[in-house]
Amino acid sequence: MLVRERMTPNPVVVHPETSFADAMDLLRQKRIRRLPVVDAKGALVGIVVEKDLLKASPSPATTLSAWELPYLLSKLKISDLMTRRVITVGEDCPLEDAARIMVEHKIGSLPVVRGNQLIGIITETDIFRTLAQALGGETEQGLRVMARVPDVKGELAKMTGEIARLGGDIRSVVTLVGKESKQGEITMKVLGVPREDLVSALEKIGVAIVDVRQAGTPYQPRLISSH
Repeated sequence: MLVRERMTPNPVVVHPETSFADAMDLLRQKRIRRLPVVDAKGALVGIVVEKDLLKASPSPATTLSAWELPYLLSKLKISDLMTRRVITVGEDCPLEDAARIMVEHKIGSLPVVRGNQLIGIITETDIFRTLAQALGGETEQGLRVMARVPDVKGELAKMTGEIARLGGDIRSVVTLVGKESKQGEITMKVLGVPREDLVSALEKIGVAIVDVRQAGTPYQPRLISSH
């Protein structure tokens, strides 16, 4: 999967001369957290994120008067606040590489450029949504099976072959290297096979089932509040 398949094309942008107030209004109206900055020709020249604007906002402890604050804020332009060195990717960047770049640089988004022209933006939310889909989180039916297998050739084929023999339909597969050496973790979303039959068949071929549950009942978070 490539960035162009998951990015937001033609994102909301601002210009270097955009005022602080207008940028804040855009963030609130569009419910977004970052604004690429482009010049008059659409070339990327910077990026400003919500925390940059919040840092520039006056704190409740300020000693400035009610007349001084609006005046000072009216003088602030995006060019005064934006980050000018921007890490970007092209539209043909593999999605996993985009995720790796975000993790390595501790950033929440990547402007997508063609040459210097901004054509989109990919965010951490896009990555998380894709991960949920890859794990079958949007498939309402079937079984979610997590298994631990030896990290050797043929284990995945052995599992999928057994599921095919049972007449099952594999909707998603994610494989990871386990925490322990020489172990792999495989998570599948499987339709069309009863739970007992699937577990029994996989265990007979040496697959260690870590977790199996019926899909369709989303895991509910628990709210803890001190109020």
